[in-house]
Parts: sequence; C-alpha cells; structure tokens
Amino acid sequence: MTTMQFGSVKENVITREEFSLAKARDVLKNEVIAVIGYGVQGPAQAMNLRDNGFNVIVGQRPHSSSWDKALKDGWQEGKTLWTIEDACERASVICYLLSDAAQMQLWPVVKKHLTPGKTLCFSHGFAVTYHDKTHVVPPKDIDVVLVAPKGSGRSVRTLFLQGKGINASYAVYQNDSGHAEEKALALGIGVGAGYLFETTFKHEVFSDLVGERGVLMGALAGIIAAQYDVLRKNGHSPSEAFNETVEELTQSLVPLVAEQGMDWMYSNCSTTAQRGALDWLPAFKDAVTPVFESLYQRVADGTEAGIVIHANGQEDYKVHLEKELEIMRQEELWQVGKAVRKLRPENV
Repeated sequence: MTTMQFGSVKENVITREEFSLAKARDVLKNEVIAVIGYGVQGPAQAMNLRDNGFNVIVGQRPHSSSWDKALKDGWQEGKTLWTIEDACERASVICYLLSDAAQMQLWPVVKKHLTPGKTLCFSHGFAVTYHDKTHVVPPKDIDVVLVAPKGSGRSVRTLFLQGKGINASYAVYQNDSGHAEEKALALGIGVGAGYLFETTFKHEVFSDLVGERGVLMGALAGIIAAQYDVLRKNGHSPSEAFNETVEELTQSLVPLVAEQGMDWMYSNCSTTAQRGALDWLPAFKDAVTPVFESLYQRVADGTEAGIVIHANGQEDYKVHLEKELEIMRQEELWQVGKAVRKLRPENV
C-alpha cells in the first residue's frame, strides 16, 4: 500500500507492484468469475480477465447483438458463454455489469443464485446506493464489492492492450467471508487497473453522476457549445470557431494536461495565453460552482437517480434518445467537427 500526501490529506492507494497479478491469480484461483452483461464495461473486463489468466465465463441474453459480439470475441457457447441464469449458477464470483436499468430488471434472476459464500461485484454503486428505488438489496451471507474503472470500456481494453492500465476505485459493501477486500483488489488488478484507490459505494456513484453531468460530459459539451456560438455570432468562420474551441482542446492542450498537469500545460503556452487563462479562471470557477453545488445536492438526494430510472423505464426510451443524439449530431458545431477530423494528417 502506498500513501500519497495531498496537502494535509493522506490517501492510501494500491499499485500493481504491491498487489501483483500473480497474487491476484492466487486469490481467485478457485473462483469461477461470471461477467454478466456484454455491453459497455463487460467486454473489456471479461477479455482482460481472460487474457490475464483467470477462469472467466460470460452471461448474456441469447442471440442478442451482445451475444453475437461475445462469440466474435472468442467466447464459446456452452463452455464460456452462457445465458445469464446459467452463468450465475456456475459462478462463485458474479460481476454484475448490466446497465443500471437492466440490473433492476434482472435482479430477481440474479439474486436467487447468490447463495452463501459467493461474491457479487459491481462497477457502479448506483443499484446498491439507491436501493430504495432499484430494490437491489444483496443477501447478507455473501461478499459485496465494487471495482470501478475510471473510464469507458473502450479505454479499459485499449490501455490494457497497450500494456498500460486505467485507474480504478474499489469498495467493500459486505465482508461476509473476511476476505472481501482482497477479492476486490484481485479483481481490480485482473481487469487491468493501473492503481486502485479506496472509496465507498455511495461516494463512487455520487462522484460518477456528478462527473458525467459535469466536467466529463454535460459541462464540457455545454461550454464548448457556448464558446462556439459566441465566436460564430461575432463573424468567425465555422473552421476557426471549431479549431479554437474543440480541435486545439482535444489535440493539443488536454494531452499536455494528461502528460504532466494543468500547470505544465500553462507553462508550455504563450505568455498571452497564460495571462488570459490565469485571469479568467476565477470568473469561470465562480460562475459554475453554484451549478455544481446544485448538481451534487440533486445526486445526493436521489433526484438524478429518479430521473434516470424513470427515463430508462420508458418503452420508447431508446427512440427518444436517438432523436436527442441526432439533434446534437446535426448541429453545425459537430458537423464541422466531422469534416475537420477527416482533414487531420492521419486521415488524409
């Protein structure tokens, strides 16, 4: 365990050097790990575990598009690819990676196979934290843990294949066996985590919902749209507005932030950019802090969870979702982006 010091705050993290892949394999050597769901996180986590030498099977709805994808990825029907119920019956560790809505729907099926001594693993704290809405309440005589990679399934798999790893949080909700934390860490190393930091189910889902609605997606898209619109209204061409708003952000500045931090990115920009950014940073922070405070409160009191559950419960949800995404897709901003991407040197 490595102790990291952040000002006056100390935080313990687990690295691959401290909890090796060999140790992870030893911890789970007698376990059959069933990855339930093969949509967003399922494929990456299942294949990473398989490639790392664990005994893995996949549970999915037969003859669905995800079932067909699993077959293409090398899972074999009747050997390593089963129906959800069959996989749950055969497994001693169940990684419940269906969508939040599907977890609610399939819970009665999964729960009956959570016999004493088994381990239930989530990658999102939603279902358990908002159990008053989801009705997902695990039995008391099992271990319940969480391993949450901090990125999309695509990133989890891509970074693994590159020999790298994505950071992940872990948590223990129930420790019936006395070894739940050890199992969670082994699963985290198994799915390819670069390092693991401890959290709780509640903190994981709160930070995740705030992040998705905030900096990671909602705020990012909103700020980009606002700057692009202001530039266009003031006579700037679509190409100029897009390049100054999106292309430079994603292709130049964010990689510098990822490499060595925001201060390093600032130090590698022009003095004019540095001065302007430092001067305007407080104004943007002051403007959006109330929005984030309101957002956090809505996540904490369950309002956002209720909206998600209601929306996903509608029969025509995917139809409406596609219409909303199509509106975004057809906006000038992202039509310009589609054209600009084709002009990048690697695509010409």
